[in-house]
Amino acid sequence: MDWLQAAKERQDELIQELQELVQINSVLDENTITTEVPFGNGPLKALEWLLAKGQAEGLQTQNIDNYAGHIQMGEGEELLGILCHVDVVPVGDETNWTYPPFSGTVADGKLFARGAIDDKGPTIAAWMAMKLVKDAGIELHKRVRMIIGTDEETGFRCVDHYFKHEEMPTIGFAPDADFPLINAEKGIAELVFSQNKTGDASKEQLLLFNAGKRPNMVPDFAKATVQFVSQQFEQNFHTFLSKNQLEGSLLIEGSRYIIIIKGKAAHAMEPEKGVNAAVYLAAFLQQELTTEASKQFVDFTADVFYQDHYGNKLDLQFEDEMSGKTTLNPGIVTYDVAKGGSMVISMRYSVTYPFDEKITEAQRLTVAKGFSLDIQDDSKPHYVSEDDAFIQTLAGIYRRQTGDYETPLLSTGGGTYARVMKKGVAFGMLFPGEPDVAHRADEFVVIENLIKATAIYAEAIVELAGNK
Repeated sequence: MDWLQAAKERQDELIQELQELVQINSVLDENTITTEVPFGNGPLKALEWLLAKGQAEGLQTQNIDNYAGHIQMGEGEELLGILCHVDVVPVGDETNWTYPPFSGTVADGKLFARGAIDDKGPTIAAWMAMKLVKDAGIELHKRVRMIIGTDEETGFRCVDHYFKHEEMPTIGFAPDADFPLINAEKGIAELVFSQNKTGDASKEQLLLFNAGKRPNMVPDFAKATVQFVSQQFEQNFHTFLSKNQLEGSLLIEGSRYIIIIKGKAAHAMEPEKGVNAAVYLAAFLQQELTTEASKQFVDFTADVFYQDHYGNKLDLQFEDEMSGKTTLNPGIVTYDVAKGGSMVISMRYSVTYPFDEKITEAQRLTVAKGFSLDIQDDSKPHYVSEDDAFIQTLAGIYRRQTGDYETPLLSTGGGTYARVMKKGVAFGMLFPGEPDVAHRADEFVVIENLIKATAIYAEAIVELAGNK
């Protein structure tokens, strides 16, 4: 069966369905969360849309308490899982987008939208692959189940709930990363740094500081309110912007200055590909502020994170051969003169990272800087040996479909649903050499690659579930 040709013949359908899905704003919505709607109306609407597609194809579907659901075909005792998610991260500053982020605009061979590559594009590719296999009439000796999550970007609560009620796949893959495949996923910890000192608004220079909405995104916008600064403050700010090739603004309100710096959003697994507006704003204020609590906050932020994504100042740095360097992303950074400062950090740590030892030392160093360090969440690393037959099968499918026999298997700092499976890996759909635009403005998927990924997933379904 020529799966690539089969996918090409249904290109229009593929694009149409992806456009319909990305036009649903499925960002976690705190305002519409209820007991029955755990993550808000948008994620639920996206889940229901995809389950309805499964029902229309005559396949088995199940909605597990509006947390997650599945579409299933095939017969057999064993279960092949395809784990996808339909929730997306916030769009950030919408003025940075060329096209409306929920439009699904097609231009220059690409489809632009929030979620186009993370993870709605790969989800639709896998869904089309299931339809191609079904329509080809191929007998399956395993059940094939697309499991659809709605909270991947904010904590995996969806699949945690799902697997309390449903069986774990025998084997599975998450189309939510890179080809050839990822068999090593770093650990993901959320660290919270809290300032122990608060200030007096009548004396402190820094009154407010706000940046970031999610730990897993590099903040592209930071804002601070300051007072009692030098006469050169405004000139120094514009000099700093020019020197660092940044955009920003300054507004004077009475005796106070409101300053803004714009950065560049990126995924927290690759913070070096973004420009962290919070860190740059702190680095500027470090040159200007002298009052105790204000200075302590900006000193800590700038000293630890300015031009260093690896935690060297807190002895958190570490790398290994199988998964690379440990990285830290200050995703949410806030300060209130009456409450002090706080930072929520997404740390992506290497597979062999000595976690307890490193955190203990970092806590000691953090206290010496006037802060405390707490672990808010910790998802351990995930690794499947490349010698495993399952890994070799998937890698072989990718290589046959693409002719790429050179690109090695990969590791990632991203966290996919693969880590919740006993034997699971991330399998595409970003191809080697493609820019990773997940979590960024102007996120897109290349339509040609969407078609190629569909063919790869179709062959994977047949190879893994069609053979006895």
